Amino acid sequence: MNILVTGGAGFIGSALCRHLAADPHHRVVNVDKLTYAGNLASLHAVANRPNYRFVRADIADKPILHDLMREEKITRIIHLAAESHVDRSIDGPSAFMETNVLGTFQLLEAALAHWRGLSGPDAAGFRFHHVSTDEVFGDLPFDTSLFTEDTPYAPSSPYSASKAASDHLVRAWHHTYGLPVTLSNCSNNYGPFHFPEKLIPLTILNALDEMPLPVYGKGDNVRDWLFVDDHVRALALVVEKGDTGRSYNIGGNAERTNLAVVETICEILDRKAPRRGGAPYRDLITFVADRPGHDRRYAMDASRLERELGWRPQESFETGLARTVDWYLENQWWWEPIRAGTYAGERLGQMASAR
Repeated sequence: MNILVTGGAGFIGSALCRHLAADPHHRVVNVDKLTYAGNLASLHAVANRPNYRFVRADIADKPILHDLMREEKITRIIHLAAESHVDRSIDGPSAFMETNVLGTFQLLEAALAHWRGLSGPDAAGFRFHHVSTDEVFGDLPFDTSLFTEDTPYAPSSPYSASKAASDHLVRAWHHTYGLPVTLSNCSNNYGPFHFPEKLIPLTILNALDEMPLPVYGKGDNVRDWLFVDDHVRALALVVEKGDTGRSYNIGGNAERTNLAVVETICEILDRKAPRRGGAPYRDLITFVADRPGHDRRYAMDASRLERELGWRPQESFETGLARTVDWYLENQWWWEPIRAGTYAGERLGQMASAR
């Protein structure tokens, strides 16, 4: 397959590029604008492979994307490019509308023009896969319910609203113009190369620096956690075998409160990298003002993906988190420049509550 990955220098995108490029039968073209969270260092393992190419471009630039699709004879598009941090969307929502909504629109237009120019097996096998989030479904009660593919959308943040809009655009281009699409909604990802402002890497790196470990509110918000390598295996499977027009939930079956996540990281670090003086890392936990509109719980029902395509997560939360902590302990070369640059190790998304 000749595969175009948008946002391939980001956390999930780079994991996907590494996974796909490991198969010499695939041609992987990575398109990324290289905003603050895009990092080519995350792709060093595949950068020199003959079946991999990086192109710096904006998904909103329809002519460039269309020309690239034609030049590379693209038959699969996996769309991950997005502004993706809820806290940043609260402080600055305009970038989320521009990239996630208008950018997706322009990419769909380029893909539609490219697909209409294909013929034979290339046209029949073409797919546009759109990667979304569980956050489009909104808040979930503290009971046994789970988000399914039929759960009504009820986004709560500027980020989730922008992703909901992009999901609707993708479905509209399928129903109106016939563009062959698949969609997926995933739960919270974690793993190596995760940008340090997100909860798990933020906690690991703040702990190593003996800085406060900020937890919103009481820390009782619940998320379902998905190891990133399990996610990209699911994406590759959906792109290859998923039914056109169908959406698939991807979850790790690993619900945890935010506080439990932070405490588990502290316990792992107590064993692997004890603090100077021997105090427990839990002493660094600091409860901070909750962010506006903070959903209480997300949890995914991934049974359709399991039943129809045979996917299962390979990592439990415990094994995946241990692997993640080990990676950050062993790869200072990747995260130290980020921590030393513009990112200060603080929680964002509280500006609106002070207005």
